[in-house]
Amino acid sequence: MALEEQIMAEMKDAMKSKNEAALRSLRAIKAEIIKAKTDPGAGGAVDEATEQKFLQKMMKQRRDSLEIFEKQGREDLAVKEREEMAVIEKFLPKQMSETEIKEAVSKIIADTGATSAADMGKVMGAASKLLAGKADGKTISTIVKELLG
Repeated sequence: MALEEQIMAEMKDAMKSKNEAALRSLRAIKAEIIKAKTDPGAGGAVDEATEQKFLQKMMKQRRDSLEIFEKQGREDLAVKEREEMAVIEKFLPKQMSETEIKEAVSKIIADTGATSAADMGKVMGAASKLLAGKADGKTISTIVKELLG
């Protein structure tokens, strides 16, 4: 089932059960789908890679907002971000654990022959392609720095 169809079905369920958090999140995803479909060159269709990209972007935005709200002590807003993240996460592929990311990055470092922090760009490029959609870029970066530093 296409993402748009899944979102519509989930929206109906959320409306019936009066689940405001889910409905708010699903409407945001639907808005992104519509935006992606109307982009020049999209031709009115959105492929799975584009869907994954904007879902990842939405998760990152909410993670960043959550971090800010927690620093400012705004638990009321932080709760909303966590609720939305939980709904968006259902449509993303399973995220890799930190151990799995370390193993993958270690293999990339060995394959590219990277030895110091100067090679970080080379490793990050390969890691970003290999782990796209499966791991957060910030986490990948932190692990690459740790292993090269």
